[in-house]
Amino acid sequence: MDPQTIGIVGIAGLFFLLLIGMPIGFSLAFVGFWGISFLTDISVALPTLIRSFFETFTTYSFTVIPLFVIMGELASVSGLSHGIYNVADKWLRRLPGGLGIATIGACAGFAAICGSSVATAATLGRVALPEMKKYNYDTRLSTGSVAAGGTLGFLIPPSIGFVVYGILTEQSIGKLLVSGFIPGFLLAFAYILIIIVWVLINPEAAPSNPEKVRFGDKVKSLKNVWELIVVFFLVMGGIYLGFFTATEAGALGAFFLFIVTIMRKKLTWLSLVEAMTATTRVSVMIFIILSGAYIFTYFMALTMIPMNLSLYLSELELSRYAILAVILIAYLILGCFLDATSMMVLTLPVIFPTILKLGFDPIWFGVISVLMMEAGLITPPLGLNIFVISGVADVPMGTVFKGAVFFLFAIFIVVFLVTVFPWIALFLPGVMR
Repeated sequence: MDPQTIGIVGIAGLFFLLLIGMPIGFSLAFVGFWGISFLTDISVALPTLIRSFFETFTTYSFTVIPLFVIMGELASVSGLSHGIYNVADKWLRRLPGGLGIATIGACAGFAAICGSSVATAATLGRVALPEMKKYNYDTRLSTGSVAAGGTLGFLIPPSIGFVVYGILTEQSIGKLLVSGFIPGFLLAFAYILIIIVWVLINPEAAPSNPEKVRFGDKVKSLKNVWELIVVFFLVMGGIYLGFFTATEAGALGAFFLFIVTIMRKKLTWLSLVEAMTATTRVSVMIFIILSGAYIFTYFMALTMIPMNLSLYLSELELSRYAILAVILIAYLILGCFLDATSMMVLTLPVIFPTILKLGFDPIWFGVISVLMMEAGLITPPLGLNIFVISGVADVPMGTVFKGAVFFLFAIFIVVFLVTVFPWIALFLPGVMR
């Protein structure tokens, strides 16, 4: 059996394992291990397996992942999530669909200190959904806006999505994080436009809030989130100006939020244990997926499938943007069945060589990839944010899907804009090539 046939059988076997419920990290490692064994020898596959797991769990630069996760956990414990929503509510409540817009604004603010979309959706869902229910918001609008707003955690830096992409493609994590800044807030603005149009078409979906807020109270509310502004500029400003690496910035941000939690008298032994437990759970899951991805990537390299595919696609008599469109459609379909991180580690070993062969900028494609991964977070039947909000709001998943589907158009519009105008992702100094 030739290497490419073995590779195709391995890919089919991988999807079968995913279909029967085996975790993605173990599926990648299992298929990669036996694929390498068939193509070489088990004496080669076994050290590869051991080295992959050992190096992933002990590489210094990978510590940025748990550091970004603990930042979000500490922000939640310290009460910053409530403060962010309170500020957004006071400043935006008078707009059409004001509480929904405030939710998007709060999600964008929380995403600036939390790299996880699921954590962003869960945290703001607990804060925003009771308020929108209180003012009789349409359940589809309220749950859909929180689910969509949560996706910003995967794009607005510091973002775990960009960290994973940078690790898998060996691109600068600092440049990737900076490149997500403008597209992230552009997407938040697009989400807000979706809410405004929704409410203008159907005013009953979001009854207006009669309570007025004095300008002085709006200004006073900002004192509840000064820590968020400081930590954002510490982390992203330090990376952007070259003072810190992404790992150092994550450590500084986590330490600062730890001090903030103590100063606010929110830190208890129980809350600290819960935050560390959640951080460990998420980080270990990502590390296992990355370990399996390395083994599978080595297997794919031995089969020559990524190289042959990139050569084949680059020789097609199609424009490179037509090929990009095919890749993005494939991402959208995969997003219906896989979570964002799994999708990334599963596809990039095959797709990334093609992107380079076609002459696309790898940093720019990182932004496009993360945007499409965001779409997967709110598409049926496996949109993780949908599951989270369904549980938090105690409503059927179908209701949340019906609300979130409108926000997919915002993601597609931003993908189109970033494709047509690459400078949106590459504009900031240090990212332009």
